[in-house]
Amino acid sequence: MQDAAPAAMTDEETAAFAAQVFDCARAGDAQMLDRLVSSGLPVDLRNGKGDTLLMLASYHGHVEAVKVLLRHGADPLIANDNNQLPIAGAAFKGDLPMIRLLVENGVPVDAAAQDGRTALMLAAMFNRGEILEYLLAQGADPTHRDARGATALVAAQTMGAVEAVERLQALAG
Repeated sequence: MQDAAPAAMTDEETAAFAAQVFDCARAGDAQMLDRLVSSGLPVDLRNGKGDTLLMLASYHGHVEAVKVLLRHGADPLIANDNNQLPIAGAAFKGDLPMIRLLVENGVPVDAAAQDGRTALMLAAMFNRGEILEYLLAQGADPTHRDARGATALVAAQTMGAVEAVERLQALAG
C-alpha cells in the first residue's frame, strides 16, 4: 500500500512557516534563504507590512543574506507599506556597507518610493555624513524633491541636522 499524499498545510501552519521565513531574513540566515528560494519560495515574498525578504535582510544589516537574495533576482525597488525601499532603510539605519552593496548591484542612487524620499534625504535628515558623501559621489541629486516638494537640504533643516545642512548649502552655493 502506498503512503497517502501529505495533507496540505493548515492556515496556521502556513502562517507559522511564513513567520519563520521572515525571521530567517531578519536574522540574516543566508544559507537557509538560499535553500528556500532555490526550492521555489518566491524571492519577493512580502509580509503583512509589505516588507520583502530583501527589505528585512538589508534593514537588519545582513550583507550575505542580501547578496543571496539579489543573486536570486530579488527586486530592490519594492517599497514596503511605509513607502520605504531597502536603500532608504539602510540610510535610515546608517548602514553604508549595505548602501554600497545595493548601489553596486544596480539600485539607482536616487531610487525613491511613492513618497519621493531618497536615501540622500534620509542620510541628510539623520546627519549621516559618510553616507551623504558616498551618495553624492555616486551622483545623488541634492535638488531632487519628494512628494511634498522637500529637498535633502529641507529635510536636514527640518531635523536640525547641522552638518548635513552645511554640506548641502555648500553644494547649492
